[in-house]
Amino acid sequence: MSEIAARHTAPPVERFAAQPRVMLLWIVGRHRSVGLGVAAVTRRQQSRSESVQSIARGRLGDVRARRLQAQRGSMQVFVAMKVAILDDWFDTLRGLPCFERLDGHEVTVFTDHVQDTEALAERLQGFDALVLIRERTEIRAPLLERLPELRLISQRSVFPHIDVDACTRLGVTVCSDLHAGTPSYSTAELTWALVLAAVRDLPRQVASCRAGEWQAGVGRSLVGKTLGLYGYGRIAKVVAGYGAAFGMRTLVWARPQSRERALADGLDTTPTKQDFFADCDVLSLHMRLVAATRGIVTRSDLELMKPTALLVNTSRAGLIEPGALVAALRAGRPGMAAVDVYDEEPLRDPSDPLLTMENALCTPHIGYVTHEEWDLQFADVFDQINAFAAGAPINVVTPPRV
Repeated sequence: MSEIAARHTAPPVERFAAQPRVMLLWIVGRHRSVGLGVAAVTRRQQSRSESVQSIARGRLGDVRARRLQAQRGSMQVFVAMKVAILDDWFDTLRGLPCFERLDGHEVTVFTDHVQDTEALAERLQGFDALVLIRERTEIRAPLLERLPELRLISQRSVFPHIDVDACTRLGVTVCSDLHAGTPSYSTAELTWALVLAAVRDLPRQVASCRAGEWQAGVGRSLVGKTLGLYGYGRIAKVVAGYGAAFGMRTLVWARPQSRERALADGLDTTPTKQDFFADCDVLSLHMRLVAATRGIVTRSDLELMKPTALLVNTSRAGLIEPGALVAALRAGRPGMAAVDVYDEEPLRDPSDPLLTMENALCTPHIGYVTHEEWDLQFADVFDQINAFAAGAPINVVTPPRV
């Protein structure tokens, strides 16, 4: 993959425009009375293969919020950080409006996927901040210990792929907006797209049409059927609205508190988990993957489903007991599955059982992958970088240093 460089030169009137890749780091003591110190550091340009370089030093005079600045009384200090963005496979972020929030930083966008610790350690030497695209790359202690200059990891949502204890020990701040009041509408939309594609057998119908064979079978309707939501959080609530729009009855199985919320919203529950699996025509999983939910859907649960039923998983593959879904699909209960998440990602093995089954519809973890969703999410991620650079980090998940 070729390397593309996009440079934005600061206006000549700017104080720091003539200094290549100048980094101003401000150091704040434990108490406000210690004051503000500034150190200037210059770095040599390094070429990197399979990456996209974006050195964004422009518009330092812009007074909008995305300008990086630290304010202490009448003193104003511009702060620049060396930022690495991993796994932006289609070089999407640089084309989004939110990317302007990184003006003034030196940003490298890597468009390939690397998980090998040795390769990542070499690649990320010298970076101050690391931006992660959800859980695409794991950040564990062996890697962190080889990145002495890393000070910040900025991302959005849950962080099972980050060794928070190691970050705390090594002085790396982790910032992650958990967006408590905002559902991922793009994930809810994909959930419903998979439901429609599966029950109407759209992939096979499209392939038949392209082959000049016209219709390839008869699908099923949703109106009057039962939609089951296992878990009732932000995304499940949106999906429940889609089900209602299609004339479906919605059942919820979840923790007692979540079932109470579902009842308050006018939805139904079942007396037992077994009744839930047996009653649903479409059953969609909507839970976070934590220790208590890993493997929460078992083979015996799936065996209770109708032979005409559809299981949808746009949450996490680990919610289902290992091997249970493939075995259940082979046995014909449920009759179909539509999944967007896998035990190992990226999944590039065409012989993987799920990818070879006629009754499984598989997409490559694209639930949160839309331009609009990314612009929303990474506005938060980049704001976290700016807040850290200004000495007032937000959405911090690592314990404060004593």
